[in-house]
Amino acid sequence: MQIDLQMPMQIDSIVFKKSRLSYKRDGQVYWVAFRDFKVDEKFKPELAQLTIYFHGQPIEAKNPPWDGGWIWQKDKKGNPWMSVACQGLGASVWYPCKDHQSDEPDSGAILHIVVPDTLVAVGNGRLTAKNLSNNGLAEYTWQVKNPINNYNIIPYIGKYVQFGEQYQGEKGVLDMDYWVLAYNLEKARSQFKDANRTIKAFEHWFGPYPFYEDGYKLVESPHLGMEHQSAVAYGNAFQMGYKGRDLSGSGWGMKFDFIIVHESGHEWFGNNITTKDIADMWVHESFTNYSETLFTDYYYAKEAGNDYVIGTRKNVRNDIPIIGQYGVNKEGSGDMYYKGGNMLHNIRQVIDDDEKFRKILRGLNQTFYHQVVSSEQIESYINQQSGKDFSKVFDQYLRTTQIPELEYKLVGKQLSYRWVNCISGFNMPIKVTGISDPQKVKWLNPTSEWQMLKISKKYLKNKLEIDRNFYVNVKPTN
Repeated sequence: MQIDLQMPMQIDSIVFKKSRLSYKRDGQVYWVAFRDFKVDEKFKPELAQLTIYFHGQPIEAKNPPWDGGWIWQKDKKGNPWMSVACQGLGASVWYPCKDHQSDEPDSGAILHIVVPDTLVAVGNGRLTAKNLSNNGLAEYTWQVKNPINNYNIIPYIGKYVQFGEQYQGEKGVLDMDYWVLAYNLEKARSQFKDANRTIKAFEHWFGPYPFYEDGYKLVESPHLGMEHQSAVAYGNAFQMGYKGRDLSGSGWGMKFDFIIVHESGHEWFGNNITTKDIADMWVHESFTNYSETLFTDYYYAKEAGNDYVIGTRKNVRNDIPIIGQYGVNKEGSGDMYYKGGNMLHNIRQVIDDDEKFRKILRGLNQTFYHQVVSSEQIESYINQQSGKDFSKVFDQYLRTTQIPELEYKLVGKQLSYRWVNCISGFNMPIKVTGISDPQKVKWLNPTSEWQMLKISKKYLKNKLEIDRNFYVNVKPTN
């Protein structure tokens, strides 16, 4: 059996069925030798327990959450403030586990966190016990009952205080708790109103919050933020936008706290629906990026949402494909955020029915509830439920760096058009104006081959105009 634990952490002993097992280290993993063990054997829980004793000082994060590890900081008053951020790096940076995104503990996890009794420890799920000792220590026990990815299991330790509310949601009462440093309590009471708004908007678009049993928490963290399941890390300094700025440049990004909205969106896409391989991380990040647009749409109308997502295109790099290399723990481009969100916006336009689009989003979270999936499963579901084949759209935007161009030319009363800078067979329909009554929108169905359309020249503008909601380019030619 393989157990992952990164240097310099060390395993001291491994016990199974009251017997010590032999093991050997091989780089960042341990190989554990089992005897008298059958893969398909169903043990009673008390007999199946594997206990690993280990010790060490884990890697310290250099630039969390991007360059992760354990975070050792002091708050503004000099008090200890600690946490972990380890997505990508892996939870085995601080505890032994089967460190792979496809393998979640299906019955949740229990954290016993021992701290000085002058501090507070917060974890995932619900607080089930707090025990004080006579030697100045306090033990906090937190339990999460739902499946959870290893990198989401996180302790937060600091001078925390708590307040909360109850949200009347689609599955009943959702407990929403907020843990912040004591001196930020009043700021948090005002800023965290966005959490209630976020859950309301996302339950509308995505369906019920996926972890009612474990509740919802925002926990102030010594780094910017992360989607730690049922204990979302918050470090946006109680300001609107992303660290006080609008990533879209549209103005709408200053209407909400980016970290609350984005990281909470991951409760549906990332935590509820998790990809088996990080090469498919677009399923987490593209949908969650688009959740910002849907939040804006929900509260400030559809055109505001359109402004927001279109504004984010300036952040696309088109450096490498969004889908990475499978089987080698390799993500694709960071374009999984802005480009992926705009791809979903394209798909929404082609579906041309927001109720159907919403039904698909909710259906994804219901069909793949608490599951690990592949990109192929998500793509197939959208194709089936929309009644449209988006296979070439997914291939174009996820697997290449090319942005399609609609090439066109006008000869007399004949408009010729085709897709270029695209994969073979790319066939996404598109809305245009400028070839009929200016008050009307016309759908074209271009392919990579020239197509022709007779038009009334009196309606033709100086150029063909593409509906701005499509992330494509237009290319006039002679």
